[in-house]
Amino acid sequence: MQQKHYHIYISTNKRNTVLYTGITSKLLERAQQHIEKQDKKSFTAKYNINKVVYYEEYHDVNAAIAREKEIKGWIRKKKASLVESVNPEWRDLLI
Repeated sequence: MQQKHYHIYISTNKRNTVLYTGITSKLLERAQQHIEKQDKKSFTAKYNINKVVYYEEYHDVNAAIAREKEIKGWIRKKKASLVESVNPEWRDLLI
C-alpha cells in the first residue's frame, strides 16, 4: 500500500505582499487551482496568489494539520523568516 503524502505550504503573489498558508495532498494540483483562480471569491483569487515559496511534506495528516495551524498563527515576520530560511529569493518552488 502506498503511503499518502500531505503538504503544508506558503504561497504568495508576484510582489510577495500577501502570504497564504494551506494544506493539501496534491500540491501541484492545488497550486494550479490557485493560479487559475478556480474559486473566484477565494482569498487566493482576490490577492492573486500564484506561487509556492515554501512547503513541508508529511505522511501523517494530523501532524500536517497541526503544523498548518501553527504556522497560520504566526505573525508575517516569522512566516517570512521561515520562507527565507530555505528560499531567500522567494522563487516559485514548483517551476
